[in-house]
Amino acid sequence: MLSECQRTWAAEGHRQELTALLESAAALPAGGPQINADDPAFIAPDNMPERIRSAVRAGGAVLPDRPAAVVRCILDSLAAAYARTLARAEELSGKRTSVVHIVGGGSQNRLLCQLTADATGKTVIAGPVEATALGNVLIQARAAGAINGRLAELRALVRASVGLESYEPKLALQSP
Repeated sequence: MLSECQRTWAAEGHRQELTALLESAAALPAGGPQINADDPAFIAPDNMPERIRSAVRAGGAVLPDRPAAVVRCILDSLAAAYARTLARAEELSGKRTSVVHIVGGGSQNRLLCQLTADATGKTVIAGPVEATALGNVLIQARAAGAINGRLAELRALVRASVGLESYEPKLALQSP
């Protein structure tokens, strides 16, 4: 959603740097309007900011026509979706977790990681960015006999090899 918004703004002649957008979004207060980030309406490209504003209006709220407000809405909505999904997984499995792992590109988004920690009430461990590639290399190396170890040992190797960032819940926003 965020990338599609940036694409739309750039096409309209208002190119937005991600760092600046995230800083502006972080300055906005918590508790703003949210959308259902799982809604299939947000999968296809094309004027994502307007689709987000339309979904907010359909929910009876108003989203200011500022990129930072749209970004904050996206990130708050994603964090809430993660919290709902985690709560459902815990309910179905009967097991509770104290940590959420965010890997890939999302792990570089500090605001998303913090909002996720706040929404879930759990520690977020962010990284590695290239988790898929690292996992593939480790499994291939193990299959070739270059390294040994169980999954837990391979995970420990990754933790020792790459920088992971930790985020603790700061706000009581837990939204099931």
